[in-house]
Amino acid sequence: MKKIKNLFVTFGLPFSFAVLLFLTFSCSDDDDGPKEDQKDDLEANLTTLVNGAALNAANGIAIGPDGNLYVASVTGQEIVVMDKSNGNIIERITEGVQSPDDLVFGPDGSLYWTDILTGEVGRRTPDGVVKKQPFLGGVNPIAFNDEGRLFIALDFQGDGFYEFDPELDADPKPIIECPKGFCLGFFNAFDFGPDGLLYGPLFALGQVIKMNVDTGVYEIVADGFVNPASAKFGPDGLLYVVDQTGDVFKIDITTGDKTLFTTIEPGLDNMVFDEDGSLYMTNNDEGWVAEILPSGEARIISPGGMIIPQGLAVMTGPNNEDMVFHADLFSVRQFNGLSGQQEDQFKGYLIPPPDVLSLALSQNMSASGSDLIISSFFSSTVQVWNPENGVIADFADQVAAPIDAVRLNSGEIIVSDIGLGGVINLSDNSLIQALEAASGLATDGVSVWAADWATGIIYKIDFDGASPTSTVAATNLSFPEGLAVDNEGRLLVFETKGPSPSGVSRLSCIDFSTGTAVRTTIVDGLEPKVGGLPDFPPMWLFDGVDVGVNGDIYLTGGEANVINKIELN
Repeated sequence: MKKIKNLFVTFGLPFSFAVLLFLTFSCSDDDDGPKEDQKDDLEANLTTLVNGAALNAANGIAIGPDGNLYVASVTGQEIVVMDKSNGNIIERITEGVQSPDDLVFGPDGSLYWTDILTGEVGRRTPDGVVKKQPFLGGVNPIAFNDEGRLFIALDFQGDGFYEFDPELDADPKPIIECPKGFCLGFFNAFDFGPDGLLYGPLFALGQVIKMNVDTGVYEIVADGFVNPASAKFGPDGLLYVVDQTGDVFKIDITTGDKTLFTTIEPGLDNMVFDEDGSLYMTNNDEGWVAEILPSGEARIISPGGMIIPQGLAVMTGPNNEDMVFHADLFSVRQFNGLSGQQEDQFKGYLIPPPDVLSLALSQNMSASGSDLIISSFFSSTVQVWNPENGVIADFADQVAAPIDAVRLNSGEIIVSDIGLGGVINLSDNSLIQALEAASGLATDGVSVWAADWATGIIYKIDFDGASPTSTVAATNLSFPEGLAVDNEGRLLVFETKGPSPSGVSRLSCIDFSTGTAVRTTIVDGLEPKVGGLPDFPPMWLFDGVDVGVNGDIYLTGGEANVINKIELN
């Protein structure tokens, strides 16, 4: 059985997209595009079907000099200031913040954070001055010792341990370097003990170690964990360790005794103690923040749920109801199309166990019979998965950065891959249609429509001949992402603002029945996730759309963290 080729395990992105994508791409001015809107043709009722979590993932956590919680959100691209008594959000810090994973306050009250995906370390002084230091992808845990020295380790995209200049001026000093990518074991969220040694988990090895930061010499304190993510000292002098399984342990560092403190929900990420002994904890997979009392009782202060609206697909349930499946990165969620209630959730692995084939950081999907075709540029995978029996029937790792994938009636899987430069047929890895920035796909089982995000062009690819033929179907679209074919054979297009202030945010319908592409706006003023990260696809969080059995339309709104529903009158 093949192992999943994961971005975080292979130390680096399988592609490199320059910031040029964000600066030079614009919609085409081709005069052959769709005709003027006919807004009176379609009357739409837009409602919110699903509201996601307040945080787009919850990662590092610290208590600031003001007594508030500071929570890092990698995919939310923000640091959230939160009232720890009630979870109310006081501020969302975004200046200079790209992909914050861990954070800490320095001796002078400055806020420091690590941007794991862009490989930068940031600092915001008490008077609001922001400074960044570029380093290496994977910068993650960060801590000061009592002497005011700053230490950082690499995780998932690299491995190693370094001392940083608190002013972010001098070059980092290597303490443990891993030139071949893996030698330490992903030293994760750590804390200094009363003995001056640094204690923390080795995420990939299931161990907790203590290290002399001057020599880099370390020894194992405890083991037998699955994926320990954080280790922090409590006011009782014990070392608390969270495992991503949901278990929280206590370790006596003098005896090595390890006991289970409490068990919560899988996906645990980081924690911090306040001066009263309460433990505040984050869950990356669900986006919640909780307070754990000394008794082990948990109190959710910021509820979780859907964290990253991206691609979605609709299947018909046993009672002819719509089942809406959503790719939420660390899981696939199933919602009832009528009530919006989450009916099921299928977890994936950040790092799969050996010889275990699982859902791999799901980002987009399409429905095909009883299967979902799931794609992810994060993990460089395309998977065919049956949600009823959980079987992953097919799996492709020869892709680079797949944005979307569909399956034809013939069984062939067609992929839109921005890393490979366009539309690919996985049966022979042939390039069918070159695209400047490959984006969404849609199919009726025989033909495929493919969006070029950069040029605003939609191509139609026909597979009913000896070889595929491609023609321009529509132009003048604004950074198109999600595509779907509705029950009338019309093409739905989620147009986004992209990086352009002149862009639009709307769902369009393109009717080809007259032989000419006629575009009609169904709804506008949508809230896609605008903007992404350097060296990542420009459709950082993909905005998806699909159609239910009775013609209802479902679409994601990444900025508001919602799934919307449109009923046409």
